[in-house]
Amino acid sequence: MRIEKAYRKLEDTLEVSIYDTTEKEMYQPAEPMFEGMQIPFKKTLRNLPCDMNIFTPYNDGEDFVIEMMGLSALERANIHTKDVSGRLISQISPAFHEILHDTLYDVYKTQKTHKMRIQYYKNDKLARFSNVKVIYDLGKVILISDLKYTGENRTEGENKADFIEYLSQTGSYYKINDKYSWTQGVYNILGRSREENDEFYNIIFDLVIPEDKPVVENMLKVLDEKTPKYETVIRIKTIDGTIKYLDLSLYSKFHENGELRSRYGLIKDITRSSNKEMTKPIDFLLNGFKNSKKLALLIDPLDQKNYEYSEGFYNIVEEDKENYSNRRVIIENIVEESTVDAFRKLFNREISELDETFTYNVKGDPNNQKVCEIYIEKFEFGEEEHSIGFLTDITEERKKQDALQEANEHQIILIKEVHHRVKNNLQILNSFLNLEKRAYKNQPNIIIDHMQSRLSSLALLHEKTYNTTDFKNINLQDYIEDQDSKLRNLIGLRDGIEFTSEVKDDINLSIEIITPLLLVVDELTMNSIKHAFPDPEMKNKTISKVFRKLDENTGELIIKDNGVGIDKTKKDMKQSLGCEIIKNLTRQLDGSISHIDVENGTGFRLLFPLTMEHTISQ
Repeated sequence: MRIEKAYRKLEDTLEVSIYDTTEKEMYQPAEPMFEGMQIPFKKTLRNLPCDMNIFTPYNDGEDFVIEMMGLSALERANIHTKDVSGRLISQISPAFHEILHDTLYDVYKTQKTHKMRIQYYKNDKLARFSNVKVIYDLGKVILISDLKYTGENRTEGENKADFIEYLSQTGSYYKINDKYSWTQGVYNILGRSREENDEFYNIIFDLVIPEDKPVVENMLKVLDEKTPKYETVIRIKTIDGTIKYLDLSLYSKFHENGELRSRYGLIKDITRSSNKEMTKPIDFLLNGFKNSKKLALLIDPLDQKNYEYSEGFYNIVEEDKENYSNRRVIIENIVEESTVDAFRKLFNREISELDETFTYNVKGDPNNQKVCEIYIEKFEFGEEEHSIGFLTDITEERKKQDALQEANEHQIILIKEVHHRVKNNLQILNSFLNLEKRAYKNQPNIIIDHMQSRLSSLALLHEKTYNTTDFKNINLQDYIEDQDSKLRNLIGLRDGIEFTSEVKDDINLSIEIITPLLLVVDELTMNSIKHAFPDPEMKNKTISKVFRKLDENTGELIIKDNGVGIDKTKKDMKQSLGCEIIKNLTRQLDGSISHIDVENGTGFRLLFPLTMEHTISQ
């Protein structure tokens, strides 16, 4: 077992990481030293969506007596309450004493509430984590935690459904034991953040306009009469006065005696007109592709009503967004019968994914053809079937292939294969998004900033490589200047940060090197933005980069900020989500990274190869 601690200043949270252990291994048998308290409301506590732990200070806080431990934690460890109550924490669990003592002691002495996040890792993968509040009340120190599962404890469908909800105006909720659990997608629809009392009332139905309240009353009446599913459309008025149309699909589950057990609701914002620009999360996240007419993200493309496409889709198929309906007749414009047959199998549930290259007759015209790649994956979550996909227009690139075939067969292969990099990069971004949703679930602005920066860099890379056939000699300075310009527009004007860069030598890199290099620069830059300038009033905030050649085989990047700096104890790039992403990208780059001392702020030195074996297949 290994335990690591880190204080997250911006979150005001102590983060504790526990590696390679189980709950049961955290406890050891011990005889009681004190009489344990009688736990009231056992049935109530068992139905709370959290664990409550109660400790009494012993010897002026040098140790703490366990009065009560969270029931679900004890169940996971297969330990009974009577086996832990009345013992000292140091007695029953030296590991938890090491983890909790300083925080419990500080809360006991100051009576101020503290926050913690306890993360359990298995084989270096995050298995689950708890968000914890430690409070002082009536002479006791009380620790309240909620448990979140990830990794092998979450289903693949849950992760993909979270991704869809984050990108589109779709949300869902559960109602169990008269309490509601709302997903982030619902808050995206309402345009507000999570509030403390949201679990106690239906935050959607309370906003229904008077004319539609009878519709809701009838729907709930029907569902309470053992009807398992109900679909309807309602209108709500949000707190800013906006009228929204919501497509509802509600499902009820009943006990054998007929009593309602739980309810699940899927909510889709189908409001098509809006006077506001950039109002949906999908618009923010795809901002990096807003000038691209060749790439499209498809959310639920197999759903006739509840679908969401980025702008690139409508540019590719040349359909009007406002008048488009997701009808299958559009598939009839595909030339290759094998692709049409694959779509039919997907619709009929004979296959669960589709990966095809095809020719498309725009509006049915064989004289106006495009060559496209499409990937669609289907999965189930809860009571619903969902799908996600990517569409890429490779018409111009296919023309370049034909034009260059006789002159340079190798270059044709490069152009063909580069499109697979688009899909691979989007899959990498999907992984980053899933990781950061768990790490920064209460800070969506951080996630959006990170994704915008990454998307902008990759969109820039794709845009430039589409217009060249030389993937071995890409000029670094051109990319860095454009990257700085996008960062100024995205972050600099908003946060008052200046971005400066200098490429001292004429450096040309292959696409294998420049792709992870740009992502590493992004991550280091966002790391400085997030941590270096906690005071928004700080003046002359700067993040600078200098690139140079050390020799014919090695390049160097020095990136510095003039912020508040970091602890010496953190200079070795210990475990954290941001550092893990940076280290993984550095390994992909076959480089090395280290912290450097600077007069003010924080600095890093990245060494990277100037040449790498070209890996695109022939």
